[in-house]
Amino acid sequence: MPTRSSVSATFVDPGGMRVDAESASGFPVRFDTLSSAEGGAGASPTETILAALAACTAMDVASILRKKRQPFRDYRIQVTADKADEHPQVFTAITVEHQLTGPMTAEAVRRSVELSATAYCPVSAMLSASVRIEHRYRIRRDGEATEEAAVVVVTGPDALRAAGRAATG
Repeated sequence: MPTRSSVSATFVDPGGMRVDAESASGFPVRFDTLSSAEGGAGASPTETILAALAACTAMDVASILRKKRQPFRDYRIQVTADKADEHPQVFTAITVEHQLTGPMTAEAVRRSVELSATAYCPVSAMLSASVRIEHRYRIRRDGEATEEAAVVVVTGPDALRAAGRAATG
């Protein structure tokens, strides 16, 4: 039997577009259509989708790197997306870049990103059913001026393919 998940949501601001949700685990999530500069109180629903992708893949990659005994000092995820101009303004392309600093090997990072993108991250799997996602990494090793970067894999409705394009800079 499949596992069931649920979220409850309440429309909070009758004059605006604010929604407060609560996850099944009891944590609040606030959504708003206004930016913080405009007085908004939460991220937009589509921004939270990208944040969920970043969080999901980061947790996978960090866990895999730790199991591989590959230390990292700093780890950031940058997720960017293109949206269609016409409604419903769905994502048309997403790029996920894992930015790590530390003495880990490129092969360990590459394999960790690949496993997250193709086997472990349910958010990535759901989004890949409808949009092209490019998964890449950028490594900066302590004491080195150069970075190592590569596209690991591209997922999406058209194909699942290893990219293997490396770049240094």
